[in-house]
Amino acid sequence: MERGSLAAEFERARPRLRAVAYRMLGSLTEAEDAVQEAWLRLDRSDAAIDDLRAWLVTVVGRISLDMLRARKSRREDYAGSWLPEPIVEMDRQAQPERDAVLADSVGLALLVVLESLAPADRRPQPRRGPPAGEPCAAAHRPRPARARRGPAGAA
Repeated sequence: MERGSLAAEFERARPRLRAVAYRMLGSLTEAEDAVQEAWLRLDRSDAAIDDLRAWLVTVVGRISLDMLRARKSRREDYAGSWLPEPIVEMDRQAQPERDAVLADSVGLALLVVLESLAPADRRPQPRRGPPAGEPCAAAHRPRPARARRGPAGAA
């Protein structure tokens, strides 16, 4: 494959590669580094690649694993609870005015539905099943051996 078509194919695969690396690493900057390293390896590779997308996903996965091992060997610790970086994508066709109108109309529709309900139907419904933290009723059933013996202390 010539370099121009290779670069075009790589750019088509870039979002998937970034997603794979991000899922493994939890950091968008590290994911971008892994994807960039995959490009460098592809550019240096002279081998004939049958399925470029599969090769790239495999390479990005291996690079991500290497980065995780390096992170572990350096004993990098995060202060507090670790959460992956949020992915913020700017919508190129974002329409804040339309979004605000939609949110208002959904809110108004919800009020109309609530007003149409009787007051008893507006309150939250009780949970079905046992309360959280309590065993289910089947756990309180007597076992067959106990049932045959009768209650404890009975003569």
